[in-house]
Amino acid sequence: MIRAIFFDIDGTLLSHKLGRVQQSSKQAIIQLREKGIRVFMATGRHILEIEELPLDEIETDGYVTLNGQLCLGEGREVFYELPVDDEDVQTIITIFNEKKIPVQVIEKDRMYMNIINEKVRKVQEEICSEVSPPGEYKGDKIYQFVIYVDDKETEQIVRSLSGSKMSRWNRHAIDIIPKKGGKVEGIKQILKLYDIAPDEIMAFGDGENDIDMLRFAGIGIAMGNAEEKVKCHADYVTDTVEGDGIIKALRHYSILDAPVCLTVSEV
Repeated sequence: MIRAIFFDIDGTLLSHKLGRVQQSSKQAIIQLREKGIRVFMATGRHILEIEELPLDEIETDGYVTLNGQLCLGEGREVFYELPVDDEDVQTIITIFNEKKIPVQVIEKDRMYMNIINEKVRKVQEEICSEVSPPGEYKGDKIYQFVIYVDDKETEQIVRSLSGSKMSRWNRHAIDIIPKKGGKVEGIKQILKLYDIAPDEIMAFGDGENDIDMLRFAGIGIAMGNAEEKVKCHADYVTDTVEGDGIIKALRHYSILDAPVCLTVSEV
């Protein structure tokens, strides 16, 4: 029996082509919660970004943010955190201070950049987010870095880190998080809080940072717009975010009932 469902945001709940959440997805979340199934967002985003996205005030039971480094309850209070290793922080802050490569620093209550160029603007525009303002590192805990680099530049940076790993979410941007981190680690904290087993959860995603989550969940659903390297790790590949993929997968697994008026192609 499925007791909880975890949804990625970008490309899963939120369509950047349409600039909104599909009505079918919003209704699905309402119905899931009415049935007593807990709903969580599992994203690489910070809660400050989530608040600015066109999510139409979707109500959930909690959030796995920053790829699992900060977990928040329904009231958005932090109940779990895993900051980046101090040694790796110093390594990336050195790059940050050199101001040759765009780096976004993400703390518990603050996000800021070292430099802002056209690459940064383009990436942020693609994900419907404002560019973080310029800022200086003042010694607070860091939970995630976003480095705006292509594949050629990535390898050298990652080799210099001993306690962190990377995940690419855009052809021009990567997330840097602790090696022990990830969406699965954040999900485990929520499951522990609610006494839910991994085989009692379903997860939806489309990106590279969703692969472990899809493999961990009792049922892992890849969106139709996901890359092939993501789809091959899923139990089921549904339609695209624009094609109502979420509601179709929930009906496929009989989590939600299909209305009588649906045609065969819609089920």
